[in-house]
Amino acid sequence: MPRSNAPRRPVGRPPVTSRKQILTAARGLIDEYGWEKLTVRRLASEIGVGTATLYSHVRDKEDLLFLLIHEYAEQIPHPELPSEPRERIITAAVAIHDGLAAWPWAAEVLTTDGFIARLGDSFLWLVETILAGVVDAGCPPEQTVRIFRSIWYYTVGEILVRAHTRHRKMDEQDPACLNPYFGHADGPLRHPHLAAIADQWAALAGQDTFAQGLRAFVDGLLAQSLAETSGTANSESS
Repeated sequence: MPRSNAPRRPVGRPPVTSRKQILTAARGLIDEYGWEKLTVRRLASEIGVGTATLYSHVRDKEDLLFLLIHEYAEQIPHPELPSEPRERIITAAVAIHDGLAAWPWAAEVLTTDGFIARLGDSFLWLVETILAGVVDAGCPPEQTVRIFRSIWYYTVGEILVRAHTRHRKMDEQDPACLNPYFGHADGPLRHPHLAAIADQWAALAGQDTFAQGLRAFVDGLLAQSLAETSGTANSESS
């Protein structure tokens, strides 16, 4: 039988040329090792291609991370919005929280100001909902950025604290693991209020109070903005 002159297909993993395949492999590395240890070189080695192949799809590690976050954010469902502006703000903020809580490393990457420009329409819809709710509540447009940033900081902070706490695998049965102070014999004399609650601290800290705190936070932010607006209007009219 004559030997075929057709080129042989190499044995092993096929070359990766699609962005979808690259992002899938990157997610796997992040899930296993964390986003800090993800590098373009490591990803290239994982999927069996040269770094030049990856650089034809992504500019650098930051670009790769934001592509992943963009893809994930597009999957966050849009909640049904209530008619009252305050409730719309809260509903959108809870949707952002719940979406990122399942992928806390994304929240950590997004702690840099200016992230909004890198996100897709699905996530921006939630941001727009919060800004519109602030305006509809009677606050001036220039206050929307300050209020959104405050809500964002509270949301991201809550996600990261809980994620890092789970990562440490803290022993909730031993208050001394929560804070070395709790094991001090002279604690009740130095800090009586801390000592009084020490044995309940872990259980209480583990409760999910995000939505409850968010409501109080939004109420305070809107009240402050409306008071400032009223004060400015009164001073201008006098």
